[in-house]
Amino acid sequence: MTVPTTQAAPLLAVRDLTVDFGGRPAVRGVDLELHRGETLGLVGESGSGKSVTALAVLGLLPATARTGGSVRLDGRELLGLPARQLAAVRGRRIAMVFQDPLSAFTPVHRIGDQLAEAVRIHQDLGRAAARKRAADLLDLVGIPDPARALDAFPHEFSGGMRQRAMIAMAVANDPDVLLADEPTTALDVTIQAQVLEVLRTARRETGAALVLVSHDLGVIAGSADRVAVMYAGRIVETAPVDDLFAAPRHPYTLGLIGAVPRLDGPGRALVPIPGAPPATGELPTPGCAFAARCPLVEDRCHQDEPPLTALAEPSAAPPAAAPPGPAAHLAACVRAAHLAAARPAPAEVYPVPDLPAAAVRPRAERPDVLTVRGLTRSFPQRRGGLLRRRAGEVHAVDGVDLDIRQGETLGLVGESGSGKSTTLYEILRLAAPQGGRIELLGQDTAALDRAATRRLRSRVQIVFQDPAASLDPRMPIGDVLAEPLLAQRTPAAEARRRVPELLRQVGLDPAHADRYPHEFSGGQRQRISIARALAVRPDLLALDEPVSALDVSVQAGVLNLLQRLKAELGLAYLFVSHDLSVVRHLADRVAVMYLGRTVETGTADRVFTHPRHPYTRALLAAVPRPDPVTERTRPRHLLAGDPPSPTTRHPGCPFRTRCPVQPTLTPAQRQRCATEPPPPTPAAPDTDHTAACHYPD
Repeated sequence: MTVPTTQAAPLLAVRDLTVDFGGRPAVRGVDLELHRGETLGLVGESGSGKSVTALAVLGLLPATARTGGSVRLDGRELLGLPARQLAAVRGRRIAMVFQDPLSAFTPVHRIGDQLAEAVRIHQDLGRAAARKRAADLLDLVGIPDPARALDAFPHEFSGGMRQRAMIAMAVANDPDVLLADEPTTALDVTIQAQVLEVLRTARRETGAALVLVSHDLGVIAGSADRVAVMYAGRIVETAPVDDLFAAPRHPYTLGLIGAVPRLDGPGRALVPIPGAPPATGELPTPGCAFAARCPLVEDRCHQDEPPLTALAEPSAAPPAAAPPGPAAHLAACVRAAHLAAARPAPAEVYPVPDLPAAAVRPRAERPDVLTVRGLTRSFPQRRGGLLRRRAGEVHAVDGVDLDIRQGETLGLVGESGSGKSTTLYEILRLAAPQGGRIELLGQDTAALDRAATRRLRSRVQIVFQDPAASLDPRMPIGDVLAEPLLAQRTPAAEARRRVPELLRQVGLDPAHADRYPHEFSGGQRQRISIARALAVRPDLLALDEPVSALDVSVQAGVLNLLQRLKAELGLAYLFVSHDLSVVRHLADRVAVMYLGRTVETGTADRVFTHPRHPYTRALLAAVPRPDPVTERTRPRHLLAGDPPSPTTRHPGCPFRTRCPVQPTLTPAQRQRCATEPPPPTPAAPDTDHTAACHYPD
């Protein structure tokens, strides 16, 4: 990273930026500086104003937004600039990488045409020269066979390839500033690592400064030179990245850091920040906007909103509020001096819930809840218009083995397209699988009749990824929780009696049973989904990416809840996630999937500390750590390319085309990998840690 060492004039200077929508303030007096060659990380919960700030810099807010303050690029004021002059700046001097490239690209135009258009708008080039420039850009961001990729449509690219193409468009005209708005959200950890490396390459090739908007503190720790933390439309702390992570001076920053699950800190209770951010335009006045959630709140916090200032030297006068300089550590908190001196751990400031200890029984003595052997599932691939014909098969699941005991959490991990969710839904169908065998609570699902299926249905429940989509918006949550009980023919009076108990169990107020789902926050809606799943007292809870759409502070509370419920109720969890840090925090055992197959299984401790399969090692190496020192010093081993197509059966090892071990093997060994499927092999005769690899060590 390149950290500015001089007080040179900033390339981009934002002063007292304000944005409001219909009189409801979304950004309140933001000051930012960005110097040449610098990366500024912008973090905070959803609704804190991060994306609105980035869009305001480029003038991309809707017409309903009112913007005030100043945004200067190399001394030139951008706010209030006529549309034609501002259009000349966009893409040429400042460019943006949007969060969702599928929405940002025009779906009916080819990728090459869109890249060439972005070049020709700002440069006097002919069609042939612009197309060549487009191919060079795709090559720069690591898209294979760029000349052929130019003719692809956006939907024909994978998510990671689309994001790389979006970065190629952003750097097409060598801009001075790149604004990246959550560029790695919803991407697999391996693809995320590739995208971040592409951003580094783009910065190095163009010399652009970067504003990186992200809620992922690990990404910020590994990429940013300075960090600005936003809350309720304001910057509440800003500092060089090392200083901010080592000694945060605002309780909000401390809470965000403590809420992050880490690969190196499994089992501990996370630090959830209580409450929720204030809604736009509903700020508490007077006083600090964070006071209602702050564990260090004092009477003076409710009097005036503290300015963003540096700490005063002993015997010096209090400093005046000032915009952040490149090396300043500023905080908008009256307790900043206390935090700077004491340097407390997050758990020393925030009340951390005591997690009940689960009953300790040897695994061999616990009954089986789920056993899956050799599970396969394929889907027909059809082509054509009116007369669609079968044109092959998609082998979504192609040999999965799973094993869950009572009171145990199995984490199912892998990249998108590896077959995790298909495996989950095959288990929940409670029917004969297309191939293989599924035993649930000692019963073979292939032998179930209708009555047995109905009885077994109540013993396995699911919590979906998006609670807003899985909860009926027309029903109050009391009816939502009673519905599964009534479906199991529980008397209505008993179902109603259980509703308050279920709400209390997941940490919600029973008095809110008459409210509708839209009246709850995202984390509260996920708690309602968990309560609905618990209503019928299941033995197995399947969780499909249950925290991937939640802010880190809300995620911490939900993960603590899941740990508590498992210990209190003896539940077994099948936890599907692409976030390895979350799986490390929650899981007892891990199964790693690749291209529909199980490639490694074992206890979480063994798999995460001594991974045997090259794919597992690549996944773990790609996980960003919320520690700038660690991120700068650890080696980066990027997993090349995307997984092969599941429409083709691959003889031998399906991972060999991306395997970093392949170049070190002899020709005979490579031939074995190409022709002989590797069976799951235990690390030792007395261990259940297995890897489906011919040369795991």
